[in-house]
Amino acid sequence: MNAPAQSLTNHLFHQMKIGDHASLSRHVGPEDIELFAAVSGDANPAHLDANFAAHGPFGHVVIHGMWTAALISAVLGTRLPGPGTIYLDQQVRFQKPVSPGDTVTAEVEVIELIEGKNRVRLATTARNQLGEVVLSGEALVLAPLEQLTWVPGNLPEAVILPKGRWQGFVEEARALPPVRAAVVHPCSKSAILGAVEVRDEGLLDPILIGPAAKIWKRRCKIRPR
Repeated sequence: MNAPAQSLTNHLFHQMKIGDHASLSRHVGPEDIELFAAVSGDANPAHLDANFAAHGPFGHVVIHGMWTAALISAVLGTRLPGPGTIYLDQQVRFQKPVSPGDTVTAEVEVIELIEGKNRVRLATTARNQLGEVVLSGEALVLAPLEQLTWVPGNLPEAVILPKGRWQGFVEEARALPPVRAAVVHPCSKSAILGAVEVRDEGLLDPILIGPAAKIWKRRCKIRPR
């Protein structure tokens, strides 16, 4: 069961002062690399392939740099200034690699309040569990315009499922005679194509059950066996 979400209270421009700071920490594991790659589409083998990374400058896989940068965004959007913050600019320098098993603490600190524009400049830093700076930079944000306290809902749980996870079952099924199975009301093109696909793979002998006129109305040719 997920722990109850904590309420988040933002900080308006006039409530902040130079030196105000906030932080959060996250432990990073191999699943975080895979999930970030899946979401972002960044399949750089330096992050995903241990054999490839072994010949790289670090000798092992490292976390995507933007995973670490995303923690800065999380602090800005949830801690300081908090909900309602609008990101305007981010300068970032990646100073050390982050490895699976590291714990990264991201911190922001107010360094400038730009009067009349409701803008705040913050130093942005991320450190590993040894206190080493892995990321540094500055962010420029538009402070929230309305005071609020917000209770976020529980985030969905992410599960990493390898692409070939069902292949073993498919191979076992291919070694057996096709099973006769009913496909009920296949009145969409995708439903009929699915029946054709499993038939052509030798997995099922599908029987289409439903209104014949609707089934045949789909522009999908089913080759009889």
